[in-house]
Amino acid sequence: MIRIGCWLGSAMLLAACNKNEPAAEAPVSLLAAYMQDPAAVERGAMIYDGTCAQFCHEAEPRVGEEVNLFDCQWRYGNTADEIFQITTSGIPGTRMVGYGNNFPEGKQDLW
Repeated sequence: MIRIGCWLGSAMLLAACNKNEPAAEAPVSLLAAYMQDPAAVERGAMIYDGTCAQFCHEAEPRVGEEVNLFDCQWRYGNTADEIFQITTSGIPGTRMVGYGNNFPEGKQDLW
């Protein structure tokens, strides 16, 4: 549940970062399917707000100690799959923990 929030928040930020690149036609991805589902977006926002935005990341762009997810310059992954792996497994040697299957809907909540 928390991961969906983190994931959806991350996906929205990545989409904003890539807005100038031409979109290639592709089948609807799992992420795109979730983004088209208002209930999934709302669930993701609640998870992000309750887990990520309250402890390690901010809900709004600002300068501070927290890792900024709004700057479009990420060190550990920029694709949807890379971010999914990071939220699932974490990043060794950093404060980014992996959430694995720790949500009611398991890994589905990470997407």
